[in-house]
Amino acid sequence: MAELTLKERLRKAALAVDESGRRPGFASVIATPLKRWVTARTPVEYLLIVPQDLRTADPSFWTELEHGQFGLAGSLLMLKGRSPFEADAPNAAWASELHGFGWLRNLDAVGSEEARLTGRRLALEWTLRFGHARTGVAAAPAVSARRLISWLSHANFLLEDADPETYGAITRSLGRQLAHLSSTWREAPDGYERLLAVMALAFAVLSLAGHDKKLRDVEANLAAELSWQVLADGGHITRNPALLVELLLDLLPLCQCFTARDRKLPLGVSETLEHMLPMLRYLRLGDGMLARFNGVGCSEAAALATVAAYDDGSLGPLREARASGYARLECGATTIIADVGRPPALAQSSQAQAGCLSFEMSDGRELLFVNGGLPGPAAGDWFPAARATASHNTLVLAETSSSRLITHRKIEALTGAPPLRYPERVEWQLVEGDGVSLEASHDGYYRRHELIHSRRLQLTADGLRLQGRDRLDGLNGKIRLRVDLPFAIHFHLAPSARCGRGDAFDEAVITLPGGQRWRFSVEGAALSIEESVYFAENAGPRPRQQIVLRGVTFGETEVNWVAERLPEGNLE
Repeated sequence: MAELTLKERLRKAALAVDESGRRPGFASVIATPLKRWVTARTPVEYLLIVPQDLRTADPSFWTELEHGQFGLAGSLLMLKGRSPFEADAPNAAWASELHGFGWLRNLDAVGSEEARLTGRRLALEWTLRFGHARTGVAAAPAVSARRLISWLSHANFLLEDADPETYGAITRSLGRQLAHLSSTWREAPDGYERLLAVMALAFAVLSLAGHDKKLRDVEANLAAELSWQVLADGGHITRNPALLVELLLDLLPLCQCFTARDRKLPLGVSETLEHMLPMLRYLRLGDGMLARFNGVGCSEAAALATVAAYDDGSLGPLREARASGYARLECGATTIIADVGRPPALAQSSQAQAGCLSFEMSDGRELLFVNGGLPGPAAGDWFPAARATASHNTLVLAETSSSRLITHRKIEALTGAPPLRYPERVEWQLVEGDGVSLEASHDGYYRRHELIHSRRLQLTADGLRLQGRDRLDGLNGKIRLRVDLPFAIHFHLAPSARCGRGDAFDEAVITLPGGQRWRFSVEGAALSIEESVYFAENAGPRPRQQIVLRGVTFGETEVNWVAERLPEGNLE
């Protein structure tokens, strides 16, 4: 049988029905009982289709709720008999998730009438308290968009067997939410939040009867946002790999909505998907998870697996991600992904990290070297440290980062964090031969110290030896600094790895959970084994180890190091 194209697989998924019989497939026609309470006064007379929610549900949320707990965004609130809409939010992220209603999927997954009634009651309460709000977190475009998508995706859960008054209240609220978002989506910050708002509008006009006249404009806006936000290689303009997963979790069901309504996908949407899926594959290490660059925190394995299932390999591998600024080296069982790009534009850089020329490395499914990643909302105090160059596997000069945080009140007010700038010039190339090598350099330290950092990573064809070189020198040749500057080259280990001294003073031995051992040696710097912090954990930052190569430079310095896999059972 011939391989199905991506478009054919999307169409097949749109018409599929879950074998369990509990939930229709992507974009199913809504059940007839939901139409029986139609009245002339209902702005939304009925729903044509119900989009599927691809995000993984957590039924344990209901158990917590039964015990008076409401956990969102990494924070747990004790309700003490109150409604979550009456309680003081522990932080802004918690409030955004509350009003976004993504947690409806957790109640829907329980399958009990009590959970259904609770979800419906909370939706009605929101309608009474915030249904006419035009300011505040509930009215923010991105929050409004997530709520609209959530209510539509769980319309069966909210409306099945509802009495006429309840049905009318919820459908009238859907109409008001659509009208509000239609008038405010342009107020969303440039980037993912605006694209989310446009996708929500597309979900709504496809799902709700009587709104087909708006489709042409919505389709045009969707195509325009995708065309500038998704780069030529499939990466996002923020350079945040995790946003690819978030986008696909909504974009794939949205495509099914177009298919279920017998409408062609807007111009460029299918091509965008065909670029994004290989890019997602390109940015995954041997354990299947995303490399921790520029905003990647604790990745949800289930979400990543869900969207990755749409990539059957028929689209072919991505050979180079130059537009996004990432390089992949893969030989044998070893995979290396390196950050070789400039920071995104200021407006898109509030989640970006100062990790230029850093890399992550896996041996089979075992992680060896990984960056710190980004902490969750509940560990926001660690956010500045996680963005620093010292939390990445690269060189730090004079205890400063290769990027600078920029004071920009407007961007900080919109995003909650300062934008990031520099390096401005990053050059790199991959050379394949007997193995593969990466040559790269950046000018992030040039303005302060007139030095260029260059790095070579050379991986042998069998993947058992990585030879590295880090070099500091002037832009056009040798220079002599007025004062010698300290440098440190960090190699943060995966939290599950262990490290100890080797037989020589310039050696360390790394042991992975599966028993594999790697010997790390250096020339040109002093090797030490130090404590480090891994940020990308749901439970909060955790300790780990790092190898640090320290020295001083007078203006021209070269450090050579090697990481090589030892034969099984060999410590020599």
